[in-house]
Amino acid sequence: MKIICDWKNCKEIGSYKAPVERDNSKKYRLLCLTHIKEFNKNWNYFQNMNDQEIEFFIKSDLTWHKATKKFGSSDNFFNILWNNALDDKLNIFKSSNFKDFKKTKISQTDKDALNVLDLNDDVKWDKIHSRFKELVKKYHPDKNQGSKKYEDKLKKITLAYSQLKKTLGKK
Repeated sequence: MKIICDWKNCKEIGSYKAPVERDNSKKYRLLCLTHIKEFNKNWNYFQNMNDQEIEFFIKSDLTWHKATKKFGSSDNFFNILWNNALDDKLNIFKSSNFKDFKKTKISQTDKDALNVLDLNDDVKWDKIHSRFKELVKKYHPDKNQGSKKYEDKLKKITLAYSQLKKTLGKK
């Protein structure tokens, strides 16, 4: 069965896809070569957009139209995730005698973060920083064919590093 061109009064074979809507690549119509050329000549993605909308589109295109935030901002995804990642199941941090319980200057949250980076409690900041860089290179999705497993591992490493930077990092 041959598909006829979707142009009015055309009987040619429609072999070329032309979008019906601006942001929906799944909805299209099929046109013949003559009419796809005509369509492409008149197609304007930015039609009915004002200058500010066009400028916003172009700027957001630099980050694949995904919202971005500064890494150190308090509402950054990694900071929020890390702050909620570790539950205080024993109520150690909430109890009034926490200072008596705490034997070292390093908190359990920091210990857990060091554990994620596979480091011990008495490590120096330079070692933490170099270990972080080493793990980022090892687990980066670009190095691992975009594997979701390594992406999740990298998120945990980044969260751990953010926590340690906040509490132990160079001031």
